[in-house]
This record gives sequence, structure tokens and C-alpha cells, in this order.
Amino acid sequence: MRNDRRLRRLVVDERTAYLWSVRHNRREDDARRDVLNLYRDGVRTRIVFRQGERGAVSDGYSYVGCVATGPGKLLNLREPGVVRGLVDEATERGLLPGPAELDGWDLFDAVLRRAAAATPEAPQGSPPGP
Repeated sequence: MRNDRRLRRLVVDERTAYLWSVRHNRREDDARRDVLNLYRDGVRTRIVFRQGERGAVSDGYSYVGCVATGPGKLLNLREPGVVRGLVDEATERGLLPGPAELDGWDLFDAVLRRAAAATPEAPQGSPPGP
């Protein structure tokens, strides 16, 4: 069985690499969260998806790392392509690199659009994504 807690490596260009991992946890207010941790040059950036009105996160037992805002609108934070989309979008907005905690829901729709643009040959009505 694969160890999902290990740090994985994502190379963005020849000189930029991130280590990343996904965690599911609860805060003191009992709110569920899925967190994508990005590490670059010893600096951690957290992209946090909180359970609530903006979207749903995994239950902590199955599908850890899957966040959704509705039918067909799902990102799997354990997929390198999704992580790359989040990194690209946060970088374009000037949020990366740097130590921060970012609201993942602010990036969610843009990453879905990136995924849909990457697969233009998908049949009409298919959910977006690579």
C-alpha cells in the first residue's frame, strides 16, 4: 500500500521545485479541512479547503483530498496535475512563493477552468478535468 503522507516532488520548471503533501484534519471548532502543504526552499505554504458553504471536503476516511463544490466540480488534491494547477494559479496571482495560508476555494474555479481547457476534446456534458 502506498504511503500518502510522504512528501512528493513537483517540478514546475528547471529551477523551481516544490515538495507537497495532503492532509485531512479538524480544527478546534470541529470544522473539517483538507490541506495541501507546499514546501519550497524550506518555506511552507498551505492551501486550505474548509468544509462549509463554499464547498465540501473529504470525510477523513475515504477520498481524502477530494474537494467539491457540486456535481462534476471536484478536484483531487492527490493528483499532481491538480497540484500543478493550484501552484500555477497561485503563482500568477502573486501568492507564491512565500509563507502563507491560502483559501483554496478562491483558487478552485480557476483550476477547474485550466483543467477543462487542457481537455477540449471532452464530449459535451462531461465533467471537467484531465
